[in-house]
Amino acid sequence: MDWSWSALMLYLLPLLLVVYILKSLKLWTSDTPVGNFPPGPWPLPVIGNLHMINLKRPTETLMKLSKKYGPIYSIQMGSVKMVVLSGYETVKSALVDYADEFSERPHIPIFEEINDGYGIPFTHGENWKAMRRFTLSTLRDFGMGKRTIEDRIIEECGFLVKLLESHEGKPTDLTLKTNFAVGNIIISIILGHRLDYEDPILLKIMNIVDENMRLLGSPSVVMYNVLPFFQYLPGAHLKVKQNIAELHAFFNEKFAEHQKTLDKDDLRGYIDAFLTKQEEEKSDPNSYFHEGNLRGVLVTLFMAGTDTTSSTIRWALSFMVQNPEVQKRVHDEIDTVIGTAVPRIDHRKDMPYTNAVIHETQRAANIIPMNLPRETTRDVVFQGYYLPKGTYIIPLLESVLYDRTQFEKPQSFFPEHFLDSEGQFVKKPAFMPFSAGRRACAGETLAKMELFLFFTSLMQKFTFHPSSEMADFHVKPLVGFTISPVAQKICCVPRI
Repeated sequence: MDWSWSALMLYLLPLLLVVYILKSLKLWTSDTPVGNFPPGPWPLPVIGNLHMINLKRPTETLMKLSKKYGPIYSIQMGSVKMVVLSGYETVKSALVDYADEFSERPHIPIFEEINDGYGIPFTHGENWKAMRRFTLSTLRDFGMGKRTIEDRIIEECGFLVKLLESHEGKPTDLTLKTNFAVGNIIISIILGHRLDYEDPILLKIMNIVDENMRLLGSPSVVMYNVLPFFQYLPGAHLKVKQNIAELHAFFNEKFAEHQKTLDKDDLRGYIDAFLTKQEEEKSDPNSYFHEGNLRGVLVTLFMAGTDTTSSTIRWALSFMVQNPEVQKRVHDEIDTVIGTAVPRIDHRKDMPYTNAVIHETQRAANIIPMNLPRETTRDVVFQGYYLPKGTYIIPLLESVLYDRTQFEKPQSFFPEHFLDSEGQFVKKPAFMPFSAGRRACAGETLAKMELFLFFTSLMQKFTFHPSSEMADFHVKPLVGFTISPVAQKICCVPRI
């Protein structure tokens, strides 16, 4: 008898569901952690506490639960037990004071599968250490934090300014435009050259990045990660994998091109540096320098390196539209300190208000509210609670950036959070948009440089207004894996 795939699935799914329910019931009744495990809501069989979670905005629920159960509590998402850390003092203590104990990543199905466990952010053990160390070293070699990469960013700022000038102050959506500009910085580091904004390859890559960052935070992908039988069902995870496969195909093509023209004495970008290292270690069967890791790192650089910075730039410009008095103060400071010169990083130390606006944008935008999860590397007693090795940890970043003990007006856009009584810039220890500890963002230095140069370059050239058909402009969040501002057309009016 020939079975169609759909018929086979109709036959198997009930059986799989029964097996999963029985397994979950056993977990629910017999796998309670020993010792003083953090308190939390009682989980139901199979679904755990999923019935309580707002899957479109999980942090909303997690923040509410922290008010009931305290800064450390447990929750079960499907079959996965998690411990949530809330508030600056608790999160900082875990990620910084207990950096080694909280330095692993849990195995998350969607990330394990799209990169086969390779790359940087969601890889493990020695593989993670080797890739992070090599990537940081290579990025520095290609100018991260130095004049060479600063010049690349300034050049790209010029291209973006020209593109916006071509709209002659008419309403335009900035999403793809800022993605193109920021994405080109990553592309130039990887390939050694930028792509034209009209290049169909650039458009395809940026569309994939934009779509995947939305889909990775979708309810169906959340369910896929915590309920194993969802792998047999249709959902957004299939589109994510398809998109990643397209990126991998693009990278494989570039690997082949670079391999043919590789000159070890004249490395063009990250791919050349990796291929050279791969050649040096080809006799080592345990080498981490293989194409799986190269693809994984490049996917990370493209997705994380483009989306978060591009979103932050759009958040900043949206806040300027919503707060014209803040925009005027930034314009005044730029006119006083930079004038008509080209903005450079050296200007930042003399621009406390602009620097405060950028920092407040990162805080208020809350782009990665749940942080990237951690896992304990060993049994640890943390603030009186016993957390066994392998405990899934959520260091709730939103609770840090919105901590009322650290910020006067956490729910408002208020640049004065980063200014003292004399108007000078002040650092805040709870400013953690790049996370902290062993797993802090590897691209933090590059991102800070990009944010300052893109923001000041755009503010120097334009005044940003709502379009005439919008009676009440208000910045709204679009929630995916990260939080970006909802696309709204704004007018980029050249300053005379």
